[in-house]
Amino acid sequence: MEELLALRQYIEEKNYDRALELVAELEEMSKEDKLNKIFSYAVILLLHLIKQQAEKRTTRPWDFSIYNSIKEIKKINKRRKSGGYYATEEELKEILADAFDTAIRKASLEAFEGKYNPEELMLKIDYDSIQSSALKSIL
Repeated sequence: MEELLALRQYIEEKNYDRALELVAELEEMSKEDKLNKIFSYAVILLLHLIKQQAEKRTTRPWDFSIYNSIKEIKKINKRRKSGGYYATEEELKEILADAFDTAIRKASLEAFEGKYNPEELMLKIDYDSIQSSALKSIL
């Protein structure tokens, strides 16, 4: 809210350079918020893809969680008014790579009733195929 008041003040003072700087900051803050939300859903998406592949099975709740995560990532990433996307394909790859560590740690607590640590669980999955599947589903 403070930023909007400052923006109004800069415009009223005809300090357009500072107003544009503030607009750029607001755009960056908005994008960071979107990317953080995408990261959170990416963790959930990867978690269930990992469990599916490791346990060689699925459940209806896992399937729904995958569906919902994909839907939310697509919705969050889409720029409604101007069109286009917040995260490029390359940025989505980076988000998925970053989210994988959290997902594998969480999956190690849930898959096989938690009997494998993250390193052991990694031996039961194909990292590249999971990442590829996740990326393909959200593009």
